[in-house]
Amino acid sequence: MKAKIKQSSKFFVYMLECYDGTYYTGYTLNLEKRLKEHNQGKRGAKYTRGRRPVRLVWHKKYKYLCYAMKAEYKIKHLNRRQKELLVAGMRLDKVMAKK
Repeated sequence: MKAKIKQSSKFFVYMLECYDGTYYTGYTLNLEKRLKEHNQGKRGAKYTRGRRPVRLVWHKKYKYLCYAMKAEYKIKHLNRRQKELLVAGMRLDKVMAKK
């Protein structure tokens, strides 16, 4: 039964800009709830705890968890310039080509 729930779910990959100007990338099922967790310290990532407030600067919806996890991995390995291009609206595959 859980597999059906996961297959029909929407997973979000997101980027936050922290107070110090750095970026944090993650994935979640509930984007609004996760953003609140990051800002309130409840189950927020250790990285963002000392860099609050954070604000959502980019997100994309994926149907399957495996695609969301692959996208998160790729984004985490981008350099700062590439992440800025992604935030500005460039597609991830195009950003990846701009190494």
